[in-house]
Amino acid sequence: MGVAPALPGSDAESDPAGPGQDHWLRVARETAEDLATDAVARDQAGKPPFDEVARLRESGLLALLVPAGLDGGGAGWPTAYAAVREIAAADGAIGQLLGCHYFMSWSARFLADPAHATALEQRTAAEQWCWGGGLARQEPAPALARTPQRLVLNGRQSYAAGVLVADRLAVRAVRADTGEPFAVVVDPAGPGVVIDGDADPFGQRLAAGGSVEFDAVPVAAADVLGSLAADDDVLSPRTGLLSPVGRLLSVQIRLGMAEGVLAEAREYSRAGRAPWHPDWPAGSPRDPHVLTAYGELTVLTRSASALADQAGDAVQCGLDRGEDLSYEEYAEMSVLVAMAEAAASRAVQESTARALDIIGARSASARLGFDRFWRNARTHTLYEPVTHRLRDVGDYFLNGSHPPFVLPV
Repeated sequence: MGVAPALPGSDAESDPAGPGQDHWLRVARETAEDLATDAVARDQAGKPPFDEVARLRESGLLALLVPAGLDGGGAGWPTAYAAVREIAAADGAIGQLLGCHYFMSWSARFLADPAHATALEQRTAAEQWCWGGGLARQEPAPALARTPQRLVLNGRQSYAAGVLVADRLAVRAVRADTGEPFAVVVDPAGPGVVIDGDADPFGQRLAAGGSVEFDAVPVAAADVLGSLAADDDVLSPRTGLLSPVGRLLSVQIRLGMAEGVLAEAREYSRAGRAPWHPDWPAGSPRDPHVLTAYGELTVLTRSASALADQAGDAVQCGLDRGEDLSYEEYAEMSVLVAMAEAAASRAVQESTARALDIIGARSASARLGFDRFWRNARTHTLYEPVTHRLRDVGDYFLNGSHPPFVLPV
């Protein structure tokens, strides 16, 4: 759809042996254009997105972040963010599905030892795994207990993206004896795992969200990635990057949906089907009210995009610094990401709601499908509310308090 620019700055986490950013942005645009052709029909059908995952798999986007030396795409996070934004502009739910996949499949690099992370990435590329699940805090969380024979996982993970179509799940679980949270890898086809597609949201229907029941699921020691404890003596700034990296994916999803609805509304208006105004011929795109609305929404979305670019540069800088990243640098980066979340949230809610007013009564037609943008945006922002992020920004600005370690849903 050509609406998501590449984030500026270095792509130092990418592999020079890979195809390069230009290649992957072209692939993302082509895949987005393909998804856009039947987006309305697929949204209304609301079926689990096996076909959509097949399209992502065929394009190579699922392995985009895997090093080229492991038969992956060799790209870094700036490219991944741009790809998610491009896909979200065409289909917000599939953008969320792809973003969740990137976050979950990459989490091993933050939490596990290098050899373990490499082995997981190699299998992800070789078997073209699609990842789902969630690492955000939930109460009660699934419990990881040790029996005389092995580790077992019991409990329930409520709504998590991708679980209906995933080949692997990344799950937050707490140790039954100490309560310490860990990230655990689970095969959804394994014994004791029951997937329940009970979410039934009014938006993001194709994000493959659902709940997962774990009944004495055997967990190998190698499937425990690492601790998610937020204590400073456990959580280094490098490990803490898991939070801003994941939350910036949510920013790209919101911006993609905002840009997508404006692009579709613009095409509709240019075709001479804008709402009638007494001072202009019927269907004219010169209605001053329409022009003002487009101007306001363009400024709002471009401003949020510029802030997201700044946050993207800061996150990439943190990734480049690695273990040299200080706690204060990490706090500044987290606050910048929180600001980008707030701006993107406002941009997507305003754009998807006001686009319906720009189109007028015709936007009520289910055949046109303009409502899917609003439903998708509202659902996503309900699961990822921005109120707490604004509080964190204010507390940092006023009191210098470091933001908490918060993972995306």
